[in-house]
Amino acid sequence: MAEKIWRIPLVIRGEVIDECDTPFGGRRGGVSFVTPDVRRYMDRLTLDRPSQMADLYQIGFDDIVDYLARLGERLHPDTNPHMQESFELARLTSGLSDSVLRHHYEWIPFFFRPDVSRETAERLVGIANLEGWVEQVSEVNPALRVRVRAFGARCVHVIAGNVPTVASGTIFRNAITRSDAIIKTPSNDPLTAVALARTMVEMDPDHPITKHVSVAYWKGGDETVESALYQPRQVEKIVAWGGFDSIRHITRYLQPGIDLITLDPKHSASIIGAEAFADETTMRHVARRLALDIGVMNQEGCVNARVIYVQSGTDAEGLARLNRFGKMTFDALQGLPASISTAHKAFDPSLKEEIDGLRFAGDEFRVFGGKSNEGAIIVSQHDAPVDFSRMLACRVGNLVPIDDLETAALSVSAYTQTIGIYPESLKEMLRDRLAYQGAQRFVSLGGAGTLFGTGAPQDGIEPVRRMCKWIVDEEADPALLESLATGEAIQA
Repeated sequence: MAEKIWRIPLVIRGEVIDECDTPFGGRRGGVSFVTPDVRRYMDRLTLDRPSQMADLYQIGFDDIVDYLARLGERLHPDTNPHMQESFELARLTSGLSDSVLRHHYEWIPFFFRPDVSRETAERLVGIANLEGWVEQVSEVNPALRVRVRAFGARCVHVIAGNVPTVASGTIFRNAITRSDAIIKTPSNDPLTAVALARTMVEMDPDHPITKHVSVAYWKGGDETVESALYQPRQVEKIVAWGGFDSIRHITRYLQPGIDLITLDPKHSASIIGAEAFADETTMRHVARRLALDIGVMNQEGCVNARVIYVQSGTDAEGLARLNRFGKMTFDALQGLPASISTAHKAFDPSLKEEIDGLRFAGDEFRVFGGKSNEGAIIVSQHDAPVDFSRMLACRVGNLVPIDDLETAALSVSAYTQTIGIYPESLKEMLRDRLAYQGAQRFVSLGGAGTLFGTGAPQDGIEPVRRMCKWIVDEEADPALLESLATGEAIQA
């Protein structure tokens, strides 16, 4: 049977363009797809003048919330054929198993609910800042009144494809900030953002939010496209999810007038205090929570724990405790709900070779699992991780015994995103120290990928606030300006 060639339309400002004649290969699953040649549409893809965003300011925030709510109602994969098609393609290209992937698609409508929209917008930017000019009162200089407003910007979003909610989150962020989005889709999920945009077109093709969303695929690093696109007369912000190579391509085009907001890959970890070994019941409870941080999303996210420092002690008794805890964690990993985690469908063969090699490393490591694609827990028998710790994926975690929590603290760097910590008292004790080292997010153990605040910073920055242009209006007392002009007052 001939291989299916997937069609990935181009969506530009309320219009779906299905003249798919340019072939590409997918990142996983041997998938091929065709798209329109975006180079033929560059003049329509971008806004030449910022004033063309004025229509977004003819609607109020309540209108935006209503639009998002109507959109969310149409996004469930049971009823939306575009989302169904996107799910079917993602089954082939995603690192998520079908049950986990389905769970993420089913959750997309939740993030467009009115209560979620309002709370998220308030926490990320402040609705008052989005709706009008907010006065900032100064007791230092009462003769000067300052008003600030957050305006939208013309943005290119180079999104990641590890989970479909990256696409939906991008659509949401663009709407609440009244921005203009050109979304570059990734090869491992080229269709989800298109499915969302097509639904927007079918729902309300002339709505300002619909008119300010475009979705396109081109191969990252295509100079013909990117040299024409990344110009400050057309684009003010680039929001880029990606690794070293993809970000390096983009930085070539940076110049005054373009702000790059990077959401680059990070590594996450866990720190578990001696309190975990209080008794058998506590150990099993902590092991289940650790299994969540390792296994959620099949360990496809930056938030997943990979190296876990455990204050078990490094003497013989401590190692025995940790080995028992490692077995508990592996068993808990196998018992996670199918909507959260399953055996990985595309286990990294290079990682499998490394794990198999540990079985011949004498007494340096204990390995639980790792015989097929079920995942594994590697227990170091000394206070250092495996030398291939950067490769850990596919539900593989490495437990490292420590005597002193300082060992765990010193392992943290600017590449560390999330740290799950047990118990809470240990989190409160360590969080400042770990923040100095570079860590960006602390969670209760088990909450790394299952519990997200609706309005929290990301990767150590506030990307949604940075998506906005913060405009200032200053009003001075005329008497003050007169006195400055005549020299009667000396400016501080």
